[in-house]
Amino acid sequence: MINLFKITSFLEGVSYILLLFVGVPLKYIGENAILVKGLGMPHGLLFMAYLLLALFIRKKANWDVKTTLIVMLASIIPFGTFYVNKKYL
Repeated sequence: MINLFKITSFLEGVSYILLLFVGVPLKYIGENAILVKGLGMPHGLLFMAYLLLALFIRKKANWDVKTTLIVMLASIIPFGTFYVNKKYL
């Protein structure tokens, strides 16, 4: 289960970076929303999977409440999931 979380956290991080730093500028500067539309749904699904998997592996990874909150909050910070992979897994 932890390996699945590692993969999900990496993919969630990549989708978030692409959405924020490629899709959104293309939408507002280039007036082309194709990437936002294409990345929005997969990112949303990965985001929800990340949060659920974090709750499921909490006991296996020996995270206290504070660590669990940090791991979950990292999903809304750009590059946060990469930090979680490096520090907590």
